Amino acid sequence: MTKFARLAFASLFCLSLAACATPQQDLTPPPAKPVDAKTKLESGRR
Repeated sequence: MTKFARLAFASLFCLSLAACATPQQDLTPPPAKPVDAKTKLESGRR
């Protein structure tokens, strides 16, 4: 019975650590900024 209790305690401890872990970072790049009219005229892009 003590082995089962230790195993249950260890599994609950691991679950509590996983619940408190920080979430994974979002690695998607931010969207590109739209080009304004002055930049379009200066660079020749349309």
